[in-house]
Amino acid sequence: MATLLSVEAIIVFALGGFLLVKSLTSDVQALSAVIGVILFSLLGGLGLIGAAREFRRARNYGRAPAVLANGIALGVAYFQLQAHLWVSGVGLALLAGITFALALSILPDSPPFTAKK
Repeated sequence: MATLLSVEAIIVFALGGFLLVKSLTSDVQALSAVIGVILFSLLGGLGLIGAAREFRRARNYGRAPAVLANGIALGVAYFQLQAHLWVSGVGLALLAGITFALALSILPDSPPFTAKK
């Protein structure tokens, strides 16, 4: 579970980095919107790293951010599929759906998790 959240964090950081480079190398029509998306990707990636860290420590603190982030990602995947962006929509739906289901189903205080003290 922590590995999936870490992979998602890397993807979010990469998308934010791509937008940063793209905005620096092209003419930006809505600079404030681009800055907002870049900041959102930074905060989202940090949140996913925090959730992954808490799952690694077998604590419940990472569950809510993981469920929230992946619920949002499922909504984004839905709209990508509506726009016929099949590759990114299906990929995002699969990753977010699996991580969402695991975040809801894995309980850190039950086997196979053992709390590290």
